[in-house]
Amino acid sequence: MKYYPMIRLTALFWCAASSVLLAADVSPSVLDLSLAPPAINTRPGPEYDDQRRVGNMIIGIERTPQGRLWACWVGNGDSPNGFFMLATSDDGGGTWSRPRVVIDPTDPPNAPQRRALVGNLWTDPLGRLWCFFDQSLGYFDGRCGDWYIRCDNPDADDPTWTAPVRFADGCTLNKPTVLTNGDWLLPVSLWTRDRIGPASLTEAHHDLDAIRMANVFVSTDQGQTWTRRGGVAFPGTDFDEHMIVERRDGSLWMLARTKNGISESLSTDRGATWSAPQPSTIQNPNARFFIRRLASGKLLLVIDDTMLTPLAPEIAQLQLDLAADGWTVQQISAPRAGTAISTKALIK
Repeated sequence: MKYYPMIRLTALFWCAASSVLLAADVSPSVLDLSLAPPAINTRPGPEYDDQRRVGNMIIGIERTPQGRLWACWVGNGDSPNGFFMLATSDDGGGTWSRPRVVIDPTDPPNAPQRRALVGNLWTDPLGRLWCFFDQSLGYFDGRCGDWYIRCDNPDADDPTWTAPVRFADGCTLNKPTVLTNGDWLLPVSLWTRDRIGPASLTEAHHDLDAIRMANVFVSTDQGQTWTRRGGVAFPGTDFDEHMIVERRDGSLWMLARTKNGISESLSTDRGATWSAPQPSTIQNPNARFFIRRLASGKLLLVIDDTMLTPLAPEIAQLQLDLAADGWTVQQISAPRAGTAISTKALIK
């Protein structure tokens, strides 16, 4: 009996050492399986119908120039088995099509499975519909990859999509912001190493550690190319999920999700450098939020009202600079009994 603890400790040590060994032994060829473009399925079969799917997770929604709604969500929920589905509504959301586009990365042999889990939909100023999505080995392989497909005829009976393009390491959950000078700013998050899984990948991609943050990518040519402009490493980050708005004075205001709520940072050089991040006076739990400038020039902010408190004078004054009449608090959704709102995605 007295030898059992020693045997157990030896086993634990062996398991820990094996985990590190496995992580170190993952070959570049295996890691680079996530760089292979996934198939874009525009004729999904019955295996993707509602009654066949297990779990869903919201991604985003967008309106096209002629009023069609496109929605995107993840099948299998927040898991390493996630895949993207897109559907449409031509009656303002009253009824919806079955999935019209599916991005379901195939699992490579003898390697962690691939998945698509984070992304969004966006109609650009030219009327083109973008679908941003990520692809990773396992839940997060330490690098992930930001991809897009684009539809130039999103109101057509048979919309067509471009081939997938990988343009960044990381992932994009929220929509781009079009600046007054014409730049398109895209939030791209490269998650921290504690999100990596499975264990065999824990030592992968240390070369990217310097940019594990809420990054900002920019396109100055209407989406033909995207390059990193800057970023913010928020203390206590929890997926970042950052959003950016341009203020009246031309400065940029970034808000991000952290374990303690919303934090913020400012840039006065269009996103190249940012101020030291600070906790925001906007009260919100550790959950997704939404902020966007409307066509009227006002800002729309959506937060979780379980922590809603009167906004502090500082933020009211800040909003007087951003929107002529400051914040007006209004409850916009009351979930049915037994349900809850877990994420926010809006269109205007």
